[in-house]
Amino acid sequence: MEDKLRIDCVVNDQPRTIEGYPMERLLDVLREQLNLTGTKEGCGEGECGACSVLIDGQLVNSCLVPVAQVAGCSIKTIEGIAISDDQLHAVQRAFIECGGAQCGICTPGMVIAAVSLLEKNSQPTEEGIREGLAGNLCRCTGYMKIFESVVRACQS
Repeated sequence: MEDKLRIDCVVNDQPRTIEGYPMERLLDVLREQLNLTGTKEGCGEGECGACSVLIDGQLVNSCLVPVAQVAGCSIKTIEGIAISDDQLHAVQRAFIECGGAQCGICTPGMVIAAVSLLEKNSQPTEEGIREGLAGNLCRCTGYMKIFESVVRACQS
């Protein structure tokens, strides 16, 4: 059996030391060790995007990332998206205003994907929004309220 590693990284702008087995999933470490349960497990196979996080600004499925891979990296989870404790990110506000969240399983990953998209392109086309969210699956909303939420966030 492999020995646990001590991995230094930054999570939601806070320096953290994680202890985990090299091939342990980042998703599990975030949820179980750091108590960041906003990151959801949908499929566990990288197909649904519910576990999306940003690693050094890149959108990734945390269920596919071995924790050893995040040494020295900056990780942003849904808990770190708000501007401050009392000010939501424009994407979060838009999801609330437009009803973009239903059951909540896909919502953190959708928000992270939308934030990632808007950081790269603050005024995406409808096609750009669809492409930017393509790695995230939702079973509740039919996607229209989610797309409307991203459009509203662009207007903020």
